[in-house]
Amino acid sequence: MSGPASMLAVMAHPDDAELWAGGTFALHAAAGAKVTIAVRSHDPIRDSEAAAGATLLGAELCLLTEVSTDAVSEVFANVRPEVVVTHPVRDAHPDHRQVGLAVLDALPLTVITTGHPRRVYTCESYNGLMLDGPIFPHTIIDISTTFDQKMRALSVHRSQPITEHFGPMAETLARLHGGRIGAAYGEAFTPVPVLGRLPASVHL
Repeated sequence: MSGPASMLAVMAHPDDAELWAGGTFALHAAAGAKVTIAVRSHDPIRDSEAAAGATLLGAELCLLTEVSTDAVSEVFANVRPEVVVTHPVRDAHPDHRQVGLAVLDALPLTVITTGHPRRVYTCESYNGLMLDGPIFPHTIIDISTTFDQKMRALSVHRSQPITEHFGPMAETLARLHGGRIGAAYGEAFTPVPVLGRLPASVHL
């Protein structure tokens, strides 16, 4: 099965794409997929960091004035992504929850009118924990070949506590999920039903 032609990340903060799914985005971009990262504009420093991080992942950056249902619907219509990655709606961070809910709210009408996105996944969160307990991911992607690229992209967010906090957490999670599939590093995702359908799988 070939990979998706296009992927869209809808994230709350400028470093979220790199932190939770950067290796996966870099992997798909290297395989020829068009990867777009949509995130709310913050300030000039963080916006420039977001642009630098996206470039290192091989992705395009889309800065939004807000991450609302209407704004997400507009991005969906413009990008028409095959795959969308966003935050879990039970995430411990309120900004993450808001973005995840905006994506869910935008899905039904957009999918009915455009046929896109075809698949939607939620990504990791802080130390793999939700408001109601640990994440039990359905899909783990081997990012062994793009882990260093992910960490370089994450490191450009110098205004954030990357070295002392987010970087070590990203490595811990990547090693954990990689170990679960017999790889050096991995990233975990959970599929979200799109009009009542989950992604098909060739093998269990």
